[in-house]
Amino acid sequence: MTNDFAADVLICGAGAAGLTLAIDLARRGVSFRLVEKMARPFPGSRGKGIQPRTQEIFEDCGILDRIVAAGGIYPPMRSYRDDGGFVETDFGERHEPTPAEPYQIPLMIPQFLTERIMRERLAELGGRAEFGCELIAFEQDAHGVTARLAGAKGEETVRVRYLVGADGGRSFVRHTLDIDFPGKTLDVCAVVADVELTGLDRNAWHRFNDGDMQHMMMMCPLAGTDFFQIQAPIPPDREIDLSPENLQRMIRERTACDDIRVHSVAWASAYAMNARLAERYRVGRVFLAGDAAHIHPPTGGQGLNTSVQDAYNLGWKIAAAIGGADDLLLDTYEAERRPVAEDMLGLSTRLLQAGKRGEMRRGREVRQLDIGYPESPLSVERPERHRGLRAGERAPDAPIQGAAGQPSRLFQLFKGPHWTLLVCDRREPVVTPRAGLHIHHIGQKGDVIDWDSHVRDAYGLAPNDCALIRPDGYVGAILTLNAEGSAQLASYLDRIGLPSCGEDAT
Repeated sequence: MTNDFAADVLICGAGAAGLTLAIDLARRGVSFRLVEKMARPFPGSRGKGIQPRTQEIFEDCGILDRIVAAGGIYPPMRSYRDDGGFVETDFGERHEPTPAEPYQIPLMIPQFLTERIMRERLAELGGRAEFGCELIAFEQDAHGVTARLAGAKGEETVRVRYLVGADGGRSFVRHTLDIDFPGKTLDVCAVVADVELTGLDRNAWHRFNDGDMQHMMMMCPLAGTDFFQIQAPIPPDREIDLSPENLQRMIRERTACDDIRVHSVAWASAYAMNARLAERYRVGRVFLAGDAAHIHPPTGGQGLNTSVQDAYNLGWKIAAAIGGADDLLLDTYEAERRPVAEDMLGLSTRLLQAGKRGEMRRGREVRQLDIGYPESPLSVERPERHRGLRAGERAPDAPIQGAAGQPSRLFQLFKGPHWTLLVCDRREPVVTPRAGLHIHHIGQKGDVIDWDSHVRDAYGLAPNDCALIRPDGYVGAILTLNAEGSAQLASYLDRIGLPSCGEDAT
């Protein structure tokens, strides 16, 4: 079979996961096609919460400021009592930013706006999504994947190195691979709708009959729009009319408010909640990402965020494999991301059960800042550390100053598709330059000055230690740069496909 590749990667599905992967590949110069069987972009608000860890990823991708400008923060939750009074509480915990964790509260922005901003960013990088183009068949061999696509111009056959199924909970890619999707259908069905309505102020998320799954009703003003999002449990196995008239009737029955008027419905869906996890994330040269790999209740605002982080983990690994890295690197995608999804399904389900009792509280666990890969084969410590930052954990931010006197942050050093090596208080040349590796020396005579000791506090590096930061913002290795540690670092860099430039050490 020919290996005349039309592109390096075929991405099936142009939602948040597919767009994240496309953006990451585009900035790495990896060729791809991003296809979506829907004729036009998803129009709804469904995944409206952007958690702090995803905000960090969006900063790296160059879209965070646009996301913030287009959305807003969550309003307080206003819970109404039977007597017509109400109590207002903050939506989840609110914490102040810290030097190590600059983003602490979730943002609200409807999914269709998030994906629009992502498509605009992709266009800046020279890419685009092909809507109305469906993957209808594929097969793979040892060298690539042959896929058949159907679109407005008929069918075509394309040859690519890798295929990524980011095509949602009913994934064609997953079904074709015959990957099991075990889990369960939960005992909750719900309606979600984006509507224009009057009779409620936009300064609160309005909640009625909390904990009563027969009569609960929530109406949330959608930041960045004139819409409210309606959320309400409904009886299972029953057809529901999603017209403005019927939604208004449901509101009246569940709230006893006669002055709320639904004028139009921009998007609506009725669905049964599921919790399912794919048995595998990789079969040969084909991968699953996002809802194709895991579906779950919307409680806790984890879904879109987990999907984005799947793609952010996978993109640099595919690029490295194309560049010559060991194929085993691609196995770490499933090894790292599937346990995260398993934990996320458990969290979302627990929050759903708590919500049914009227007891849901969103704590630090929903912010996803503590997600890490300590058991990954990519996480290396020599010598082993017993306290402080560990290999596999999220790389903290910190304020710094360049040797020329300008203030900056570690996240600015990390930003982009490269690896970053932080070397603490050592001037002697120890590391040979490599393509895709940025080396920074921290200390009074280095190019990076530790402003107010924030780097020391966050990383706990001793003189002659180094921290190797992965392109997805996790600590790959922490090593002492003696003769043994330098050799271990060189071996690690060889394994992940960062070739030596063959120059003198620097």
